[in-house]
Amino acid sequence: MPLTTEDRLAIHELVSLHGHLADDRRSDDLGLLLTPDASYDVSAYGLGIVRGLPALIDLFKSAPGDQPVGHHVTNVIVTADPELDDRATVRSKGLSVMANGHAGTVIYEDEVVRTTNGWRINARVIVPSRSA
Repeated sequence: MPLTTEDRLAIHELVSLHGHLADDRRSDDLGLLLTPDASYDVSAYGLGIVRGLPALIDLFKSAPGDQPVGHHVTNVIVTADPELDDRATVRSKGLSVMANGHAGTVIYEDEVVRTTNGWRINARVIVPSRSA
């Protein structure tokens, strides 16, 4: 069965939730965003691949360096898994704004899964945008 309009809306809202949780410093609510065994690939920032919800909560609580005051997600593309109804891939762009007004952008490459509690991110790779 293909993804329904409701599935697509739920997935769009899911990837948007990341910015709200990060900006509100709600790391204890990451279970609303991620599966218990989620992986978060921040290798491009020297942090490797962080696995599991407890480790991800710790990462969000102790994020190194200056963190953006605003995380924004845009250009969300959802692609259904042709073989599994409960999985999809999502590619989106993240725009971050720092306290000093500087901005940056990344690409989020997500694997999302349908759980008993709704859609959740099972794997995320953060890819820095090219600099020139």
